Amino acid sequence: MFRGERALGSADRPASIRWERLCIGMTLHGLRDRRMPGIFGGVKKMEKGNHVLRLVFLAMMIGLGVVISPILRIEGMCPMAHLINIICSVFMGPWYSLLCATLIGIIRMVLMGIPPLALTGAVFGAALSGILYRASGGRILAAVLGEVIGTGLIGAVVSYPVMELLYGRTGLSWMYYVPLFISGTLIGGSIAFCLLTALAKNGALYEFQRKLGVQVYDRKK
Repeated sequence: MFRGERALGSADRPASIRWERLCIGMTLHGLRDRRMPGIFGGVKKMEKGNHVLRLVFLAMMIGLGVVISPILRIEGMCPMAHLINIICSVFMGPWYSLLCATLIGIIRMVLMGIPPLALTGAVFGAALSGILYRASGGRILAAVLGEVIGTGLIGAVVSYPVMELLYGRTGLSWMYYVPLFISGTLIGGSIAFCLLTALAKNGALYEFQRKLGVQVYDRKK
């Protein structure tokens, strides 16, 4: 009798252990199914909120860029466009900055009759500014340097064939727009550098970058 009971107990013990483990696993699985959607839902909601905020900020930058672009502008020099490029590059990154510069350029060409310099004098600097800002680990000076090189050199050189072949300008050369473009980038870049440096010192820059959901380079940490 005792032998049978011992034999039965030894035979049933592994089965009971397996049954307990199965019950525990099903319970944990049920808890996970109930909790994880809430966690993932919160993350998705946060990402959606960041995306909406980025679009709102982008729209603000486009509107502001169109409105202030006539300030200090002569053909071949638009300092306020470079200011917007650098700010957008630092706050949102190179691709949003490129999109912003492209849309501002198109709007200025359509509504204000600005020549194609509105594009060639903005898009290269916008992209390179954001790229160098990230490559340097968040140095504002690198963003300004990217704007100077991208617009003052690359954009200026590209503007020559565009204006001559597509816009019918004559008497131009490869270096014709370089002095004007560099002057514009230095003016706009200086304003942007002072503004962004002030925002970085009081932490407002990094706080807003976090709200936008972009890469934050808080150099105070």
